[in-house]
Amino acid sequence: MSTVKFIRLWYIKASFLLIACIACIAAIVPGKPKNKPVAKTHSVWRDYGGGPDQSKYVDFTQITKQNINQLRIEYVYPSGDKTEAYKFNPIIVDGIMYVLAKNNSLVALDAATGKEIWIHTNLRGITQRGINFWESKDGKQKRLLTCFGNSLQAIDANTGKSILTFGNNGSVDLKQGLDRDTSDFSRAMPTSPGKIFENLLILGSFPGEALFSGPGHVRAFDVITGKQVWIFHTIPFPGEPGYETWPKDNYKFAGGCNAWGDISIDVKRGIAFFPLGAPTYDYDGSDRAGQNLYGDCILALNARTGKYIWHFQTVHHDLWDYDMTAAPQLVTINHNGKRVDVVAGASKGGYLYVLDRVTGKPIWPIPETPVPQSDMPNEHTWPTQPIPTVIPPFTKHIALPSDLNPYFTPEEKAIWGPRLAAAKSAPFQPLSDQYETVSIPGAFGGANFENTASNPDKGLVYVLFANEPCIYKLKKIDHTQTRGGGGGGGQALAMAAAGRTAYTQYCQSCHGEDHGGIPGNGASLLNLNARIPAADFKNILTNGRGRMPAQPHLDDATITAIYTYLAPPAARGGGGGRGRGGVIAETIPVGPVVASGPAPMKPSGFGGMRDYPAGYTGVRAEYTEANGNGYGIDADHLLSPPWAGLACYDLNKGIMKWTVGHGNDPKVGVEGLGFPGGASNKGMIVTPTGIIFATSRDGHIYGYDADNGKVIWNYDLQRSNPNGVPAMFEKNGRQYLVVCASTPIRDKAKGEDSAPKGYLVFSLPPTAKKGSK
Repeated sequence: MSTVKFIRLWYIKASFLLIACIACIAAIVPGKPKNKPVAKTHSVWRDYGGGPDQSKYVDFTQITKQNINQLRIEYVYPSGDKTEAYKFNPIIVDGIMYVLAKNNSLVALDAATGKEIWIHTNLRGITQRGINFWESKDGKQKRLLTCFGNSLQAIDANTGKSILTFGNNGSVDLKQGLDRDTSDFSRAMPTSPGKIFENLLILGSFPGEALFSGPGHVRAFDVITGKQVWIFHTIPFPGEPGYETWPKDNYKFAGGCNAWGDISIDVKRGIAFFPLGAPTYDYDGSDRAGQNLYGDCILALNARTGKYIWHFQTVHHDLWDYDMTAAPQLVTINHNGKRVDVVAGASKGGYLYVLDRVTGKPIWPIPETPVPQSDMPNEHTWPTQPIPTVIPPFTKHIALPSDLNPYFTPEEKAIWGPRLAAAKSAPFQPLSDQYETVSIPGAFGGANFENTASNPDKGLVYVLFANEPCIYKLKKIDHTQTRGGGGGGGQALAMAAAGRTAYTQYCQSCHGEDHGGIPGNGASLLNLNARIPAADFKNILTNGRGRMPAQPHLDDATITAIYTYLAPPAARGGGGGRGRGGVIAETIPVGPVVASGPAPMKPSGFGGMRDYPAGYTGVRAEYTEANGNGYGIDADHLLSPPWAGLACYDLNKGIMKWTVGHGNDPKVGVEGLGFPGGASNKGMIVTPTGIIFATSRDGHIYGYDADNGKVIWNYDLQRSNPNGVPAMFEKNGRQYLVVCASTPIRDKAKGEDSAPKGYLVFSLPPTAKKGSK
């Protein structure tokens, strides 16, 4: 072969090899869609919580510390309801903002002007906190995925109409596919919208927290077909890792261990991080001896397959309802001279757990620490709990008489001083029927859903927290009331009796012994039958409304019993003009309505397991807590401030950089103490210009200096409790802040019309100076 022919042949082979290599590289590294550029993770607010990582960080620089005081309302999109209080986190995609308003309708708006594009009305029962957005790579198909009770559905984001090719005639029954008899439980619904990853919707659930609530297995569904793609059993089945941490066959009736909070996703690695709740029943674990995996865990799964990667359990054998619910924060830190990707989980128990994102190993020691043990019969508490040593807690963990609120009146001190002195209080102090236990931060304290944010690249994590002590004392369960019996009128009487017991325990402290309400605390429940049908009552207790928080510990049977007690069948009449069967008659709002009501779905009635399975011979849970989760005379003010706060952690150094009180209580008149409950279920936005925006239950939105926690701006919304995570977006070169404020007016003397109600959209005047970061 001549030299020329050899060179020519070599050149041809090399060319083919180069082409093949380019093809292989293209197959390994995903390219950008041809028709639509890929948006940066933090440059859009297209997810509940901002983005898949739930950092609530936005890479916008127009609003700075220097010009923040020039922020003013650009426009208000009115919620359009006199009584409804929304807690929705708007999402904004391609200049269109999607909100919940006007008789529980999904509304698409021009984000910069508030002009309505379409309205899909009468979606009562929709997941209240937010919605999921998905689009195809070419940007032509756009879907909104959400749940209605136990039904998962899809809505065309372009047209606003239900997609009837999704699932079965537009609906997926979430009670199916849980690998358990559906008659065993009645709730598989979520309260948070879940997370989109590629062509999957990853979803948690909210089965309740009572004895015999449903299982909290996490799942993924195909966004096009609605088909269930994978499931992970958070209460392990025989042969699965973790099964040995429960008594034999507990998976057949045990409940909870559910992701009812905020899921985070590492898109680059394809890892989904779930903050999992406690196993049920919350306060008596005698029928579930063991560590009870995967209760109270940060759980890492392969987002595509649901395969287990790692877990870290923050509470073994939980008896305090110390769920993990806040979004795990995915940040990168400088540690031992290296850049390390970590996940930081803030708990209702008041601790921050910092773990290697890939392995789940603690970055700093989290030793198993001996804790007090239970004196209750048949209760086998775990001897140790994992307590971080380097990262300081963000709440108190003990309540002594010297910690009593110094702003109490002499009368209040006379009541609570002796009560605190007689109670037991220590980290992870078990509950007893012989004395009161003061649990701090309490089941409604610590960090809850929507309460975490971060500056991911700088290793800074922000936690909104509450110190809300719960005062517990156990009592025997009256099974003659909770498990019913008999039929006809006898069954109704038994249910009403159970409802009276549950009302006294859970509702009376806010709504009064006579059901007439307590001013400033709870609304009147008189004539309930004429105002609220059973389905709405269930929705309010499940999801919360206005100042009324969600009641995750109440199962469907308890809710039904309370409603039967407050609105007995004989008093309900024909439904009070709300339509046959107590259903609210449709009201169509004014505007570009394109559809009304969700897609057809199976009725989701009350019911579920009422007793242990036939043939069960194990230990039974026999106790419940007697004090209604500690709600008594100013129990959320019980200890010295702060009652709510905002903490900043610098995880590069392993320190709490600063902490400040969040909100102000006008009854005390001293600023900086925090508003009681003011951090509960509130959201933040973090900007690269050193600002943290955060809502508070005191009716304000605050702008904090991220360097030191000082308030540099605040706006009085004039409403009692702004709900929902605020959102931020850019359009036409301007930066906008969106706050949902649809709760009742705070100052009743001013009247409802004295302050805007709905979605308040803030921006800088077009002439405002940008300033420096």
